[in-house]
Amino acid sequence: MAEVSVIETIKQQIGSNPVILYMKGTPQMPQCGFSARTVQALISCGQRFAYVDILANPEIRANLPSYSDWPTFPQLFVKGELVGGCDIVTEMHEAGELEPLIKEAVGA
Repeated sequence: MAEVSVIETIKQQIGSNPVILYMKGTPQMPQCGFSARTVQALISCGQRFAYVDILANPEIRANLPSYSDWPTFPQLFVKGELVGGCDIVTEMHEAGELEPLIKEAVGA
């Protein structure tokens, strides 16, 4: 029963935030290099984004990979869609594709 409510929580988080990052730690104190690099790419876009610290939310950490069909963290969702993890986000940032995506999602 608990798993259902965790999936509902994840759906609600993704649905109510145009940009949400599931990461280890917080943007101010990332707990792994991949999360840190992803946060830096997002911060450079100049828009606010939501985040969930999966280390503080073990149920989400356990259930998100099966929900998103993505095994690792961080996981970035934009407008309800999984964008990907650190490598994809970093590549999009370097190619200049991340900022327009984020700005369009937040309506900036």
